[in-house]
Amino acid sequence: MDIEPLNIDNEVMEFDVSGSVEDDTTTLDLEHHDDDYEQDYNDELFEGSNPSASHGFLSPNGEPNLEPYEGMEFDSEQAARIFYNSYARRIGFSTRVSAYQRSRRDGSIICRQIVCSREGFRREGGENRSKRQRTITRVGCKAQMTVKKQNSGKWAVSKLVKEHNHELVPPDKVHSLRSHRHVSGPARSLIDTLQAAGMGPSGVMSVLIKESGGINNVGFTKVDCQNYMSSSRQRSLGSGGQIVFDYLKQMQAEDPSFFCAVQGDFENLTGNIFWADPNSRMNYNYFGDTVTFDTTYRTNRYRVPFAPFTGWNHHGQPVLFGCALLLNESESSFVWLFQTWLAAMSGRHPISITTDQDRIIRAAVVQVFPGTRHRFCKWNVFREAQEKLSDVHHSRPAFEVEFQKCINVTETIDEFESCWESLLQRYDLVDNEWLQSMYNARRQWVPVYLQDTFFGEMSINQGSDNINSYFDGYINASTNIQVLIKQYEKAIASRYEKEVKADYDTINTLPFLKTPSPMEKQAANLYTRKIFMIFQEELVETLAYPATIIDDTGSETMYKVAKFGEDHTPHFVRFNVFEKKASCSCQMFEFAGIICRHILAVFRVTNVLTLPSHYILKRWTRNAKSGVLLDQYTLGLPSDSQESSAARYDNLRREAIKYVEEGAESVHIYNAAMDALQEAAKKVAAAKKHGSGINQSALDNGSQQLQSYSMDQDKKIQELTAELENASQRCEAYRAKLSVVLKNLEEQKLKISVKVQNVRLNLRS
Repeated sequence: MDIEPLNIDNEVMEFDVSGSVEDDTTTLDLEHHDDDYEQDYNDELFEGSNPSASHGFLSPNGEPNLEPYEGMEFDSEQAARIFYNSYARRIGFSTRVSAYQRSRRDGSIICRQIVCSREGFRREGGENRSKRQRTITRVGCKAQMTVKKQNSGKWAVSKLVKEHNHELVPPDKVHSLRSHRHVSGPARSLIDTLQAAGMGPSGVMSVLIKESGGINNVGFTKVDCQNYMSSSRQRSLGSGGQIVFDYLKQMQAEDPSFFCAVQGDFENLTGNIFWADPNSRMNYNYFGDTVTFDTTYRTNRYRVPFAPFTGWNHHGQPVLFGCALLLNESESSFVWLFQTWLAAMSGRHPISITTDQDRIIRAAVVQVFPGTRHRFCKWNVFREAQEKLSDVHHSRPAFEVEFQKCINVTETIDEFESCWESLLQRYDLVDNEWLQSMYNARRQWVPVYLQDTFFGEMSINQGSDNINSYFDGYINASTNIQVLIKQYEKAIASRYEKEVKADYDTINTLPFLKTPSPMEKQAANLYTRKIFMIFQEELVETLAYPATIIDDTGSETMYKVAKFGEDHTPHFVRFNVFEKKASCSCQMFEFAGIICRHILAVFRVTNVLTLPSHYILKRWTRNAKSGVLLDQYTLGLPSDSQESSAARYDNLRREAIKYVEEGAESVHIYNAAMDALQEAAKKVAAAKKHGSGINQSALDNGSQQLQSYSMDQDKKIQELTAELENASQRCEAYRAKLSVVLKNLEEQKLKISVKVQNVRLNLRS
């Protein structure tokens, strides 16, 4: 069966549901999508393997759930859709989206209905319908799952129908169903490479079958492969590409710090494209320690992947570092993209990067980011496991639960290794090639191996499940190239609004303190609101975590920290009392940048009353974006950060929020503030009247001042370096003397102990 060209626009298709979550929504009658929409949904579903759904898949006792139920929660709409499709694969049916509901406030999707692909009936008539006879597949099946977005941001199942009115497909044929057929990212890269070498569809399919361990594990049919190869020969942005190029040219003309690059032929619209606006480049300077390369969202009408680079800001919200449209998924294209992105970000390599486990992407990351810790999206691994181990999933359903538990629940490397070996032996999978390959790459996706590196996530199991969904609700498989830029700008505006609100809440509202601890008050004044809430939870939990000394023979003291009544699951903390430095076996600080309850418990028993400065990451504080940009000159931004319109807007907004807060404290201060504003308005009007140009002499003078300032800074750095050397030498001498004193004290302690023993013996005699 050939796949017909698609013609699906981003229509707002809404349905009547009770108990609306938000007040700003409109409601329309249910309207079904055309059969062909299933292909778009299928592509989006598989490329969107990004649900932070480990939480959504867990039952109240912490065990993974295989069955959906009303009230079940997911971290995103995509998580719900992938879970339901995974459930459908196990049961033996195909899924598709039927309708959705948008928010009237910001246009984002807040309700989604996912149905059995045989739901409803085919509509008759229509001038543009295909004239060839098509098999009737819809039989009015009522099976469906509806999810709604809650005020908390979670998505909950509001309606569930499990019963089907047709026969289900047996396990050995389920791979032929539409929603379970997909030319995945790794397969596309391999097909592109083989096609470029001159291999035809039959030869390509033979390689894929061999690589996958059987035709059932390929994930798509030969016809799908032929269609993809045919489309790749004609792949381009088409007429809609001109919209993208016009937009990028306009942005670059308006602001020289807007970065844009094209690989290939710019005029013929056949090249890969990358762009980053000034805000993205500045945000990377503040929050570029960890990066996610997100290949989830793709403009499937042209089979062009829309791939953003994202991270986390100081509120724990997704932040954008640039976007790409890739017309080719070969290794050279990814190398070009990563090199271009790195150039736009001033050449600063991130500490860590998260991508899917595509072999082509892995090779490009190794080439461009040799010193960066590379992590695979864990959920993509789970999704691939369903394809590669489909026979095991069908014959022994408990395997999936135990497999995810082995990955998510184990807390130490030894525990994981033991669990993995036991799992493979129980299910006779010791010789499985795919599992062996994933075990060999375990340091790049199994959580216990990653906790020693900063990924900016609040728990070890969070982000590798949820590839950072910056454009969630705005760009999906049905988004065509004509509306891409419009949806892109909507998402940018929505994210900016959320950051402004979080800034305002942090500055203008006081958190509720739960303890009299000076450390809690200190953290409340330093951290943004969300980060403080996480720290506060860790601090309060220390009351249930006693710390016991188990070794104090060296310069560091070893503590055993375990929750009261759970001594069988302890953590161990090494603490240097002189430097106030501690390291915990849970490695939460190394992974998330927030100090853990175990170290805080040790601080409590050693009377460390405030957070040492080396445990406060500026990227999590309310002042994360204050001060001079560290790399603004090498970043390629204007030499004065205020020359960028985005920077000017951001700086003025931040200062205005502070000014409003102080100006409203009393009537007297309010009147003074209003007078100052009126005076400022006159100065702004005068500046606009006389223009904002700067003469050449002023520029030369500024350059001389900058050079003089740079020389002064170099001299100051040399002086500070010398002082630091002297201080280090004095510290070493102090430590040597202190060691002698401690040794003498130990000897005196031993002598006193001997004398006490002698006295006791004399008394007894």
